[in-house]
Amino acid sequence: MHWPALHAMRILLSMNAHHRPHPRPHPPHRGLASLAAATLVLIGLGAQAQTSPATLPLGYGATPELPAPKPQAIPTTKSYSTSPWPAGATPVAAAGLKVQAYAQGLVNPRWVYTLPNGDVLVAESTTPANASANVFTTLADWLAKLFGGGSKKAGNRITLLRDTDGDGVADVRSVLISGLASPIGMAWVADTLYIANTDAIVKLPHKLGATTASATPVQLTDLPSGAGARHWTRNILASADGRTLYAAVGSGSNIAEGGLAADEGRAAIWAVDTATGAKQLFAQGLRNPVGLAWNPITRELWTAVNERDQLGNDLVPDYMTAVRPGEHYGWPWRYFGDHVDSRVKAAAPEGLVARVPDFALGAHTASLGLAWSAQGNALPSAFQRGMVVGMHGSWNRNPVSGYKVVFVPFDAAGRPLPQVVDVLTGFINANRTNGRPVGVAFDGQGALLVADDTGNTVWRVSSAP
Repeated sequence: MHWPALHAMRILLSMNAHHRPHPRPHPPHRGLASLAAATLVLIGLGAQAQTSPATLPLGYGATPELPAPKPQAIPTTKSYSTSPWPAGATPVAAAGLKVQAYAQGLVNPRWVYTLPNGDVLVAESTTPANASANVFTTLADWLAKLFGGGSKKAGNRITLLRDTDGDGVADVRSVLISGLASPIGMAWVADTLYIANTDAIVKLPHKLGATTASATPVQLTDLPSGAGARHWTRNILASADGRTLYAAVGSGSNIAEGGLAADEGRAAIWAVDTATGAKQLFAQGLRNPVGLAWNPITRELWTAVNERDQLGNDLVPDYMTAVRPGEHYGWPWRYFGDHVDSRVKAAAPEGLVARVPDFALGAHTASLGLAWSAQGNALPSAFQRGMVVGMHGSWNRNPVSGYKVVFVPFDAAGRPLPQVVDVLTGFINANRTNGRPVGVAFDGQGALLVADDTGNTVWRVSSAP
């Protein structure tokens, strides 16, 4: 037994023996009831002792250890060649979970979205053609495009999947719409499907149950983009009333090497009016926000953010955080609060206050996917009430990091606990990757769906029998 738990037992027994009043009014405990209560407290204290911030890996948690920066002219690179999943092979699910292929043979599936009727939409997305040109012409930019992920295969479409018999495998597949511009984010509001292309949000009518689109998309609003720039993915999330779309737009660079003008409107989340398309900045200083999710307990918008490169193996940690209107998270001048990046030449805005993110997710993990795991879903209770994160994996760290799906539990007040639990691992085998997890979402039955872009598969995770 942990010493804090043993100490707590002594205190509880002493209080019971001397009939000392509890600081909060409650019914009296007697006999076995008192012992049971003490046992429950001990279990809680023991769990806290086992999951204290000190037990988290380096670069994780609300107060991560941040080593001294080590600026690199040439970034560390470590990547693996990719081979298809062998027949019947799957990622490795954590104890209490099972994983199966929900759909295979897709073309670079990056993102998943579940409609209210249970149909699943998959964004099969190709790296923009102009990404091969580099406006900054730095070696680091070239390496990021070479190793950082993104397919050159045909795609650029939204595919609809449906599981009609409830066996966890999609038996209906239909291309809903094609000819899109590197789509990622999707949101359905009142018979309208919104799609975030790399340069714009478009919309089209969609009645639930339809398997193909009967109309051509029309533009709602443009989104900041640029030839050759990094971070081409765009994600969106609708507000509860459907009047606003929150659009995540990553920076075009590592630390604004090409000047601030080239990153105008980027490294930010925009709020877009669904009726008019008018947009305004919601939050700034987020180098590459991708995943978006609502925290239903606090009703806050959360995002998963990829931080900057070339400061060493263990800087800067990616993170997830609540995002509130008007806040700034420091990029490119600061990281994880008030840590100054001395490499940035442009002057910081006067009076800049950089908010400290809520929870670090490790350096270079490429934490992209983000989904709230609600209580009552199809996962065991240990994987409920918290955030699921899809970590695409590093290309500029040795040893590598990421390449897995993790779960961070939250407390009853809606704040992350100091724990990180593996959900899916096993994407790297014998110095080769069979896949890389990206977007995450829950299907209509409450099982977790994981888009595996290089494995061309959507995996489904549920409770083991």
